Amino acid sequence: MTWQDPEAIRFMLDDCKVWAVVGLSGDTSRTAYSIAALLQERGKQIVPIHPAAASDEGLVVLGEKGYATLADVPFPIDVVDVFRRSEAAGEFADQAVAVGAKAVWFQLGVIDAEAFERTTAAGVPMVMDTCPAIEWRRRRP
Repeated sequence: MTWQDPEAIRFMLDDCKVWAVVGLSGDTSRTAYSIAALLQERGKQIVPIHPAAASDEGLVVLGEKGYATLADVPFPIDVVDVFRRSEAAGEFADQAVAVGAKAVWFQLGVIDAEAFERTTAAGVPMVMDTCPAIEWRRRRP
């Protein structure tokens, strides 16, 4: 599938360090939490993106300050990793392009072909319907 290009996956897993995780909250039972923890174990800096970050208490997940939107992040983002339903995910691909992210990753089960076309047409690599955990496992000899 074109949306699981091995070179795009390699680029994100090997060369990208700052991962904004859309939908990441402090709920340890959610997949976003376990994948964010895995990203940290693999040396990535995670940036929680969740509306709860706009509250007075803010949001801190896995020791990292959260932000309500991608536009609120005051430093460059390498990958925008989206844990949202397919019908809501496309707007985050568009926001990723707007903030200058280097890549976009839609998690397992998250597919938006139109967002993929827009994002890649803007020159931003994107993968969909897979997970970093799966891709790291596939690379093991």
